[in-house]
Amino acid sequence: MRRPGVEVPAWSMAIVAMLLIQVSNALSVGVIEHVGAAGTAWLRMCFGAAFLWLFARPSWQTIRSLRPRDVPALLALGAATGFMTTFFLAAIERIPLGTAVAIEFLGPLTVAAFASTRRWGYAWPLLAFAGVVLLTEPWRGRVDLLGVGFALLAGACWGVYNVLTQRIGDRFSGISGLALTIPIAGVFTAAVGLPQVLGGSEIWWAVLMAAGIALITPALSFGLEMRALRRMTHTAFGTLLAVEPAFGILIGLLLLSQQPTPVQLLGIALVVTAGAAAQFGGARTAAPNAQVPPRSPQESA
Repeated sequence: MRRPGVEVPAWSMAIVAMLLIQVSNALSVGVIEHVGAAGTAWLRMCFGAAFLWLFARPSWQTIRSLRPRDVPALLALGAATGFMTTFFLAAIERIPLGTAVAIEFLGPLTVAAFASTRRWGYAWPLLAFAGVVLLTEPWRGRVDLLGVGFALLAGACWGVYNVLTQRIGDRFSGISGLALTIPIAGVFTAAVGLPQVLGGSEIWWAVLMAAGIALITPALSFGLEMRALRRMTHTAFGTLLAVEPAFGILIGLLLLSQQPTPVQLLGIALVVTAGAAAQFGGARTAAPNAQVPPRSPQESA
């Protein structure tokens, strides 16, 4: 049990979540070789849903509190979560992890820019885009346009995910909303993921690896993100995510031996700078109109 009055800072939960997500993405590369990107994403969603319902299933009171107007947001968040993972894994199948994260980051950074009231808010996605150009080094003629396209699609889903995660997090206590949306993500991605799994090689090894990765992401990391988003503004969270491309480079180097060039490191620096410069606002107060059910015993532990 937590000590009364002691609360884990929201920013620290977000940082840990980012590191865990990049570790799980790096570990997924080996699974992708056997069951494809969509198959790996679908397995992660399925096992993630199973773990969430096993360890943090929504209380009966939470389920009864569902309203018809909650359904579209839950469905949209489930779809965004599932395809964000699918598109991103398709991207890292073709381009380095750090590059894919930097391109994907354009999504939440754009959300942060639109939420900003400052005059220069829209300049930061442009600066990040310049960093992405340095990362992809198109003048070398080696750009994998399909990989870049998948990363951009993942970024669009990521932006939608951030907005909807905060809305669902305001509506439901703990990670109950996550336990509702991850199964939806599995349903939405089944059409592309299941055929790849059935046609893959070394399926049992891939299934076991995907189960282990699912404990990291989505079960643990997405849960930490949702808890963090309940206490942060869109802009503050989107800005904090500026360090995630750097984490992608670091994890790609440590786990995948992906060595960035000096020009690519400069590109990462521009992306991180763009995110940091976009920041304003701090800790988020409780949502004024949120109707949050009381915590279940599992969520209070």
